[in-house]
Amino acid sequence: MLVDGEQWVDLGGVRQWVRIEGAQRGTVPLVVVHGGPGGHHWVFERTAGRLLARERTVVYHEQRGCGRSEAPADPGAYSIPLLTQDLAELVSWLGVPQVDLLGYSFGGGLALEMASAHPQQVRRMIAQAPVLDLHDPEVIHHQLAGFLACAQGEVAARLSALSRPSPAEQLEAFWAAVDTPTVDRFLFQNPECARQNRQWWAESGLVNTGQMARALAREQAPSHSAVGRVEAPVLLLIGRHDRNVPLAHLERLAEGLTDARLVLFEHSAHFPDLEETERYTRAVVDFLA
Repeated sequence: MLVDGEQWVDLGGVRQWVRIEGAQRGTVPLVVVHGGPGGHHWVFERTAGRLLARERTVVYHEQRGCGRSEAPADPGAYSIPLLTQDLAELVSWLGVPQVDLLGYSFGGGLALEMASAHPQQVRRMIAQAPVLDLHDPEVIHHQLAGFLACAQGEVAARLSALSRPSPAEQLEAFWAAVDTPTVDRFLFQNPECARQNRQWWAESGLVNTGQMARALAREQAPSHSAVGRVEAPVLLLIGRHDRNVPLAHLERLAEGLTDARLVLFEHSAHFPDLEETERYTRAVVDFLA
């Protein structure tokens, strides 16, 4: 029987952070998969997560080397198969036949990989602005255009003058050149939500070391052909103003999945869980029901 609270669980030989909330609801556990790569759940726990736990059993898991989890002894021990296997072991540890998955950003892509590799463990899943391939040229060009649209003044001039041999290298240079206000405009449509996000990150004391992102950048891009074999019903979520993931990306994904529906949030960018929390929560709860 699941019990509320946090604990550290050995998954794939790495001590990883897990927190359960809403165990008394007695529903199929909803495992939340964070983005990044290298992020954590601190903000989501304070936005849609707190509302979801009023109606569902929610299980937060922070991936190896992320947030409150420990890092693997091998600094290169990060890969999509390893992260997927960690999730499969988490489901076994929970002692339930199936879970529902909710992944956001990079976590959405990882949740789709999990549903493909271990279909028997996944009942339903939600993918919020999923990033399937960190090397995808369409996504990279979309992000470059997003930064150029958000940059102002000196930062805009700096980005316009940057030139690199490849779009991926240019995007890396953009991230190094932008300031905090530009990043906030890139990720959020509502400035107050961006401010709240920054405040919660500061309160958390958690950092993204970049180790996972560096390791995955060296990994050969997966083909993701297996995504078409996802059997579980999928709810795809994205903000109208998402400058991180193109809407066309999700529209094609919806067409390629066996059973998928797409919900668009008109007043959000990359994080509708923060910018339209109540509508986001209702969409998730109705889908899972």
